[in-house]
Amino acid sequence: MIKAVFWDFGGVITTSPFDSFNIYEEKRNLPKDLIRTINSTNPDNNAWAKLERSEIDQEEFDSLFEVESRQFGHSVPGKQVLTLLKGQIRPEMVKAIREIKDKLIQGCLTNNIQSTEDQELEKNNTATAISGTNQEIMGLFDFVFESSKENVRKPDPKFYQLACERGKVNPNEVIFLDDLGVNLKPAKALGMKTIKVVKAEDALRDLQDLLDFPII
Repeated sequence: MIKAVFWDFGGVITTSPFDSFNIYEEKRNLPKDLIRTINSTNPDNNAWAKLERSEIDQEEFDSLFEVESRQFGHSVPGKQVLTLLKGQIRPEMVKAIREIKDKLIQGCLTNNIQSTEDQELEKNNTATAISGTNQEIMGLFDFVFESSKENVRKPDPKFYQLACERGKVNPNEVIFLDDLGVNLKPAKALGMKTIKVVKAEDALRDLQDLLDFPII
């Protein structure tokens, strides 16, 4: 019995930042998918992973990412990469979230980072690390589970286990949508039903097939 739907944010509720990465690479005559390649090399302990677990700040990330990029023969400042992360909201996904609200438990499970501004605000307990995103959309979820606050990130199985505890559900009661297969694999191993998001309309049809009420 399905009791919950867990959504990734970037690449699912918003368009993928990978498109922005490729545009950046093309403009600077860099190899296509260079940034993705850097991020997928040593994925548990590279600069990107450390930033999403809040083990380093953006200044440290800037220099560490550039060092990592030089190992691939190019110099890419980390701060420039961070400017490419914001995608466009997919309204059809938001509509589906609204249709599911109050029928099933919904969580947003995101690997994210804290901005410098967010970190300063958190010191005064006046904002969260997700304050820069659309607050109305975030308000549709029963909970938001952020790597930068939990100090654990996808695809670590602990991330999903803790999220299930937060949502008070078992993994086999959950549908999880993400745009990365590497993030879906451990969720599926735990018992979740998984949907890989490439095109929003295809993902929503797959989601509809698993639900007993209309969302599209």
